[in-house]
Amino acid sequence: MVESIPTRSPSLEHSSEPDRARVESASETFRMLSDPTRLLLLWLLSHGPSDVSALTEASGASRTAVSQHLAKLRFTGMVDTSRDGRRIVYRIVDGHLSRLIREGFNYADHRVTGEPPHL
Repeated sequence: MVESIPTRSPSLEHSSEPDRARVESASETFRMLSDPTRLLLLWLLSHGPSDVSALTEASGASRTAVSQHLAKLRFTGMVDTSRDGRRIVYRIVDGHLSRLIREGFNYADHRVTGEPPHL
């Protein structure tokens, strides 16, 4: 008889209080997002998987810079890769991260355009 392992289904809301581990993890996430090139790459990836060539063209950064930033994002577990023939395709690993990126740009849009904040 195979023993089943209980699995938790993912949720959009987490009611856990921000203990030290969560604060440190969130802080590391925001540190990774503080670089404009990494933030742009994650925004691009929040719209779907992509390879280095497409990300280089879309970001306007050098291929070397894009590759280095993707390596950092992969090392921290924010992006994952798969192979499509000879291409390496990058994708964001978590929907929370995609929403965080998009909300960050929504917030920036309000600040840049002067649109009133949502309350």
